[in-house]
Amino acid sequence: MSGLVEIRVPDELAGLKSGGVAPVTAESLLLEAPDAHWILLDAHDALVARCSLWWKQVPSHSTEKLGVLGHYAAVDALSAKNLLHHACAQLAAQGCTMAVGPMDGNTWRRYRFVTDRGTEPPFFLEPDNPDDWPRHFTSAGFSPLAMYTSALNSDLARSDASAGSHDDPIAAAGISIRHANAAQMEDELRRIYMTSLASFQQNFLYTPLDEAEFLAQYRKILPFVRPEFVLLAERDKQPVAFLFAVPDILKVNRKEPNDTIIIKTIAVVPGFSGLGLGTALVARAQQNAHELGFKRAIHALMHESNRSRNISHHSAVTMRRYTLFSRLLSS
Repeated sequence: MSGLVEIRVPDELAGLKSGGVAPVTAESLLLEAPDAHWILLDAHDALVARCSLWWKQVPSHSTEKLGVLGHYAAVDALSAKNLLHHACAQLAAQGCTMAVGPMDGNTWRRYRFVTDRGTEPPFFLEPDNPDDWPRHFTSAGFSPLAMYTSALNSDLARSDASAGSHDDPIAAAGISIRHANAAQMEDELRRIYMTSLASFQQNFLYTPLDEAEFLAQYRKILPFVRPEFVLLAERDKQPVAFLFAVPDILKVNRKEPNDTIIIKTIAVVPGFSGLGLGTALVARAQQNAHELGFKRAIHALMHESNRSRNISHHSAVTMRRYTLFSRLLSS
């Protein structure tokens, strides 16, 4: 059975042996529902490369019909070349004019490669990859489509000079900021979900996400969440912005001091973006963290052009860079 093989149902993953690459999980295939999943087996029927493809429900693009490539792994450059060229041919055959990856279907899930690692170790909820995987993509004709950064505030005791400058206009607009109610986190997540849908519509490669999948994603990390790091800005009891942060559990796993929070998401509903809500939420989250004994904050995974990156510049310095790649396809 060596060579390229399409996995049509999750049960076919059972019994696959690793040749340096582990199979994708059956849960991922079921929940993330790719339109195809391909594996590459060596002469000993061991798994050496894999990827999933999406073309039916994918992000929109202004000029191209996208095909998405995710669940990617490859043991070496030759295996990657064989798999990626086949994957691009498959997407072209489905009428796609551009392949985008790595992305597990949409931007709500795992996507992007680390392309400039820096000196900081990986943090909780961060995508990670072997350093040669981006070269697999560029060798197969892919080039950067979008760039992202994470930034580090290494000293939460250092005050942000702009921290309080937006308090008056926020209060004048009738907006108050509170942290999440720990006893009602399911309801809080639903409020965050609705705010996300309104806030992210103009984001690059935006795709709406079903509420059930959103809640399932966040329920997995609720055991690590502290309500002081989940902030909601509200007017007339309706959320108009939120910030979601979580302690860096990977530091605990490495037997290091639990001294870092990760600011995962900031969202502001259109119509409220000129009040400095994002800056105020970041300042409040960092202040809360400092008062609870945390020393550092990571502002995670910001698109180069996002407003959150401008907010981050007030108190944090870039520590890591990521790239999403694309390749034009010929039919």
